[in-house]
Amino acid sequence: MWKETDNKLVREFRFKDFQEAFTFMTRVAFISEKMGHHPAWFNVYNYVRVELSTHDAGDIITDRDRKLALAIDEILQ
Repeated sequence: MWKETDNKLVREFRFKDFQEAFTFMTRVAFISEKMGHHPAWFNVYNYVRVELSTHDAGDIITDRDRKLALAIDEILQ
């Protein structure tokens, strides 16, 4: 579930292992590139934390962030 924290959409993910986490990140990277909107993220082994905000709008949550969050959610379905 995405949470609004400090003007960012934030979600934490846990996967079976590093390979699954990295595969997820790779898929997000391709989607992000197509959308021209890139996440800030942190990864250690099977853990990935994604933070979305729009830097051009003053580091706040915009529709671009919500659309990318939905696209990320679709990867997991």
